[in-house]
Amino acid sequence: MFQSFDVTSTPQFGRERVAGLRVAFGDLGIDGFLVPRADEYQGEYVPKCSERLAWLTGFTGSAGVALITHSQAVVFVDGRYVTQLSEQVDRAVFTGGDLVNEPPHVWLPRHAKKGFRLGIDPWLHTGAEVRRLEKALAEIDGTLVFLPHNPLDKLWTDRPAEPLGGVIIQDIGQAGVLARDKLATIAANLKEKNLKAVLITDPSSVAWIFNIRGSDVPHTPHPLARAIIYAAGEAELFLDKRKTKVEAEAYLAQICKQLPPSELARRLAATAANAGRILVDPDLASYALTDIIRRGGGEVVEGNDPAKLPRACKNAAEINGSAAAHLQDGAAMVEFLYWLETSKPGTVTEIAAAERLEACRARVGESMQNPLKDISFDTISGAGEHAAIMHYRVTTASDRLIQAGELFLIDSGAQYINGTTDITRTVGVGAVSEEQKRLFTLVLKGMIAISTARFPKGTRGCDLDPLARIALWKAGVDFAHGTGHGVGSYLSVHEGPQRIARLAVQELLPGMILSNEPGYYRPGHFGIRIENLIYIRDPEGIDGGDMPMLGFETLTFCPIDRSLVLVELLTHEELHWLNEYHVRTREALMPLIHDHDIRAWLENATLALNH
Repeated sequence: MFQSFDVTSTPQFGRERVAGLRVAFGDLGIDGFLVPRADEYQGEYVPKCSERLAWLTGFTGSAGVALITHSQAVVFVDGRYVTQLSEQVDRAVFTGGDLVNEPPHVWLPRHAKKGFRLGIDPWLHTGAEVRRLEKALAEIDGTLVFLPHNPLDKLWTDRPAEPLGGVIIQDIGQAGVLARDKLATIAANLKEKNLKAVLITDPSSVAWIFNIRGSDVPHTPHPLARAIIYAAGEAELFLDKRKTKVEAEAYLAQICKQLPPSELARRLAATAANAGRILVDPDLASYALTDIIRRGGGEVVEGNDPAKLPRACKNAAEINGSAAAHLQDGAAMVEFLYWLETSKPGTVTEIAAAERLEACRARVGESMQNPLKDISFDTISGAGEHAAIMHYRVTTASDRLIQAGELFLIDSGAQYINGTTDITRTVGVGAVSEEQKRLFTLVLKGMIAISTARFPKGTRGCDLDPLARIALWKAGVDFAHGTGHGVGSYLSVHEGPQRIARLAVQELLPGMILSNEPGYYRPGHFGIRIENLIYIRDPEGIDGGDMPMLGFETLTFCPIDRSLVLVELLTHEELHWLNEYHVRTREALMPLIHDHDIRAWLENATLALNH
């Protein structure tokens, strides 16, 4: 499953491919073209046939967009990918853009000529994105041109075929709620709002609603599929039958009509006829789909995907499954950390570490009869200066030995049938500097602050984000990523709408699973991140308090490197949390570990620290 990734486009090809794209501008009547990371399904992970941004530029990060004009080629990325961008693209061809502070819709009015005609593939951009672009272009009397085909697809002569990953049924013991009950709830809500239907375009929502899982894209077990759910109670699932075997087809036949994806446009137009009111999430649906509705005489009613919030607020079966998956994953992590610590410094490479961790997960999964299905994202395995690249992805070209005297950061996760995991540990290899220990401890203080937070109903992710940063801010440092993202239930490791970040306005609700991962990165030197997954528990009273409070429960159990902790920087409460966490880790994982030497290592790794 783990692969060191060598990009489909290398820097020497960038100039040739950009030139080929520019040649097409004349026939298309455009002055520029946008190439997003997204595919037609707007997912984080895309199949190989949709990796257009990587093919054109060489950049392989999970967030980015390229704007190609006659004279410029700008690749916009956020703070996570600035270093990666500089290493992967030909800087003689491409310049870097700021996806956060000056994304394309901000860049265009500032830099494009008057009357600029911007071409886009309407299947790769949402309605919300289209509105932003149209507003931006209006400032310079420009025009947004919806192209009938993607010009890159004609240039990409060896483009891979579309995926046909097999579909399986997610058992009720893991799902917690029957698909027919989910469908009935959605239909009732549509009827209440006088809507004819809802278009579900997010494959993770499709998977969750119908209690199915797939294998079309790396690391996220959903099938590439869409659905129309009607207020009258019927449901149509647009899923290629080549992905479903007899059992899955028989199951789906009981709850919906399974149709080929090519039928979606026709059925959507038919539903739109006679002024049909169709609910569409403008942040998830391709503009091309909303255009089909409008052209068919229907009304696009913009609103949230009805599965988004219920999917985020896990039921008891999903929480229990995740907890069990994390214990299994913790045992694999302990086995890996023992191996790493007992290996001689300078003998293990970044790739070897990532491969070993996956092997540990596979072995533990086999022994516990809960197999590892996949890793949940590309493992970040970085030593020394590579750890300072927030989303570093080791390649055969960048791979290096993990040396004594440096920090090693490994951010990884797994997909099990009962849950999705995501964990980061930073460890010291031999003796490391006091400065690195100081910053590690400040990061730890932020992680503990989130873990122990209590907050009233109505609190948003942006309200809690400063808790993870205050110790770092006092030291004059910060980190350029969010503190936490939502996590799915054997689905996407990055799930919305819940987040802990500066601009995260979604209310935090019971059952939501989030990551808790503050960090610190010194470019060219070292990086630190500590990450556990947590979930929001039901409100509870606090002695002497006036109202019930929400709080977090920790799902992840794995030792935190005690050798990097400067105890004098921790308060008594923080030290108590760390020691108690290690007690719980030892008690939870020891029964799952049978090797005498690994058990002894775990015992030592979870000993109490004292002021």
